[in-house]
Amino acid sequence: MNRVKIHLSAISHNLRQIRALLPDSVKIMGIVKSDAYGHGLIQVSKLLCNEGIDMLGVAYPFEASNLVEYGIKKKIVILCGFYKSEEAEMIIEYNMIPVIWNKDMANLLNTKAKDKNKQVDVLIKIDTGMGRLGIEETELSKFLEQLLSMKGIRVKGLMSHLSSADLKDRESERFTREQIKRFNNAISICYKMGIQTSMNSLANSAGIIGYRRDCFYDMVRPGIILYGALPSPEFNVPFALKPAMEFNGRIIQIREIPPCSPISYGRSYYTKGKRRIAVISVGYGNGIPRNISNKGYVLIRGKKAPIVGNICMDLMICDVTELEGVKEGDKVVLLGINQGEKITADDIAKWAGTISYEILCSIGKINKREYER
Repeated sequence: MNRVKIHLSAISHNLRQIRALLPDSVKIMGIVKSDAYGHGLIQVSKLLCNEGIDMLGVAYPFEASNLVEYGIKKKIVILCGFYKSEEAEMIIEYNMIPVIWNKDMANLLNTKAKDKNKQVDVLIKIDTGMGRLGIEETELSKFLEQLLSMKGIRVKGLMSHLSSADLKDRESERFTREQIKRFNNAISICYKMGIQTSMNSLANSAGIIGYRRDCFYDMVRPGIILYGALPSPEFNVPFALKPAMEFNGRIIQIREIPPCSPISYGRSYYTKGKRRIAVISVGYGNGIPRNISNKGYVLIRGKKAPIVGNICMDLMICDVTELEGVKEGDKVVLLGINQGEKITADDIAKWAGTISYEILCSIGKINKREYER
């Protein structure tokens, strides 16, 4: 009854648009963490590999393990590092590239690599202002000295993350420029120490679009724009993104409700006059945020139907009084295009006061997915 459809051709289109912005020398790491933002880790990774992606980025080793078990041959970068001995062994065995930022990770990896008489490529995470993972620029020289003494490790590049590149106010632009400057300084430190890095990476989706050549470096890391959504709701993209995810439900009951009648839990909505309401087969248990109750709408027969009353776990209610010909069993579009009208992940995110990333991950992970090329 409820269906999430993933349009793989949309992801291919978005990747090609991204590639057209880049010089030939710049590599692309397709970000497929968190089950490819709810679109399906294996299916999306297979598609990206067929499209010639240079490498794939996941958050944790178990995601990389799933890709290896499926037979993915591209290089896999583990963005959030590793912590266990068996994870280090897997990284070495399958020639993965971990992102590291402390001596404990480096020591574990170096010991395991020397035991196997191998050398492992690593990326070093620099905190240029995100205030999350990484080491400070001031700590880099000392850390590099330690790594240079470890024969099982080879530094291939530096990585950092832009915190505000999707925001266009003056202070955010100034801060992003400062992050780029700090990243350049970190690269200079490597060169002064004789480390010729070839996989430096700073640009996420917002950086690719908003700052172009200033932060392309050796490799870019598109995530949200691969899936056809925006880094933030008001962000401008210079090409047409195609949303890859579609989510449909069904009308399972239509009722005539008298004036001044409460609708759903908590009586947050009372009918204003006699209304015709439709009960829909989708709720917050399917990843639709409960806090779009009485705010958002769905599409039925190409028309907007406002959500009324609080969204339930498995059901939601819409007002279809103004819609002609609506009947039980009709398709309801919660995310996607219907007869020229559309609802995007960014629309739902606006209503919910969140970001499109969360919407896609929630809807995609919870519901059964179908794929269309």
